[in-house]
Amino acid sequence: MKAKIGNPRKATWMARRVRVTRRLALSDRVQLTIYRSSKHMYAQLVDPATGRTIGTVSTRSKTVADGLSSTGNVEAAKRVGAAIAQLAREKNIEKVVFNRNGFLYHGRVKAVADAAREAGLQF
Repeated sequence: MKAKIGNPRKATWMARRVRVTRRLALSDRVQLTIYRSSKHMYAQLVDPATGRTIGTVSTRSKTVADGLSSTGNVEAAKRVGAAIAQLAREKNIEKVVFNRNGFLYHGRVKAVADAAREAGLQF
């Protein structure tokens, strides 16, 4: 039996997250998984066979956040997308599947995806 979630916004986010994750589990590509908090943006590459993290980039890392006025905006998300694409190239990964982790595809989530595509990732 599933636990009841008291916050309705969190319940709808969890439902979207489960739907997205269930669909992406069918793929054998590396997953580009993102997480969006109010202050930061996180992106990681996950191996589908083992479930282990290959690499991670966030706005909390010094290289990405250097020179930014705020880490919770679209400009910071673009830097995270470019940095995760560069990390994927270093690991010889060209094609990934984008796991938006239940977040709606607009704003900072879209900025990460667009920047990663511009930097050479295919999804």
